[in-house]
Amino acid sequence: METSTQGADAAELLDAVGPAFSRLRRAAALNVEKNVSRKDLTRTLVLNIVQDGPERDSQEITVGVVGERLAVDPSVASRMVSDCISAGYLIRAASQQDGRRTILQLTDEGHRTLARFRSHQRSAYERITQDWPERERLEFARLLIKYVESVAELQDDSASG
Repeated sequence: METSTQGADAAELLDAVGPAFSRLRRAAALNVEKNVSRKDLTRTLVLNIVQDGPERDSQEITVGVVGERLAVDPSVASRMVSDCISAGYLIRAASQQDGRRTILQLTDEGHRTLARFRSHQRSAYERITQDWPERERLEFARLLIKYVESVAELQDDSASG
């Protein structure tokens, strides 16, 4: 049976999650390793969306989809995509569903850039958690991935319902 102290401790812990996510977001922008520029952080947001692909069968990855997933204005999404195209990470291609629509595809350089960024992210995770027991590092990674997948499922349910 849970005591009122345990319940208060649990409530306090759960109340701290939101502010912790906010601090994490701000810290992520600062970069642990300092070898990824802010511009590259922004580019990887766009590249990850393109790599993640459609959320449903009829969807294709367009500038509009990038804007929706990043919750930015279409003009901001367009500038972000144009920057990735100028850098050689993305190309525009004709939609196979609607020839009037332009879709986005990763280039070989875009794939290499994402691989480098993932390596950087892993190094940062390992550095941040270097003093944690291995079991905790792996459990936190597993739970974080589970959390993100649950968020995606909720978004899917909201979109379909």
